[in-house]
Amino acid sequence: MRRLPVYLLLDTSGSMSGEPIEAVKNGVQVMISLLRQNPQAIETAFLSVITFDSVAQQIIPLTDLASFQMVDIRATGTTALGEALKLVSTKIDTEVAKTTTEQKGDWKPLVFIMTDGIPTDDWQSGVAEFKKRKTSFTVACAAGSGADTSILKQITNDVVSLDNADSASIAKFFQWVTASIGVSSTKVEDGGKEISGINELPPPPAELNIVV
Repeated sequence: MRRLPVYLLLDTSGSMSGEPIEAVKNGVQVMISLLRQNPQAIETAFLSVITFDSVAQQIIPLTDLASFQMVDIRATGTTALGEALKLVSTKIDTEVAKTTTEQKGDWKPLVFIMTDGIPTDDWQSGVAEFKKRKTSFTVACAAGSGADTSILKQITNDVVSLDNADSASIAKFFQWVTASIGVSSTKVEDGGKEISGINELPPPPAELNIVV
């Protein structure tokens, strides 16, 4: 079976404490329960969660939706986005099955990044490493006014921003991520084709601004 790997890179730095981090936790839970009701997603989508604060860590390896259990996350520390990009690059290498002469590998991964601040580590080397990996698409979300969309633009062309990092806005972002995973899983299951960018995804809600 060819899996559709989905990597969520979530900012858990100190500035996310309080309402934003609770909204992220709720957003992931709602997303999982909705995707479990989607027959294509439950067949193909595998999710991993990487958090980054003063360090980056993979708190959930690539896991099928039925077995996925979110772990508690807390907001503390700085914003090691570069380290998170290096970590997801390594995980794409080790967790995503490559196509060989004998078998088709997994589909190209989908990567969703959410941050509310400016990276505090060597993010350029992380971007350089990440760019060597092939993804179906990567979407970076700047949550609130503290994030720098010009930095995110160097990771991916597909950048969206939320005016506020409040629970309503973050919930809308996760609803859109859910819809995007659903559409991607339908496309690979039914048509055997991958989505190649944000223009093939469901239109984002009004709260989500596409950064051009």
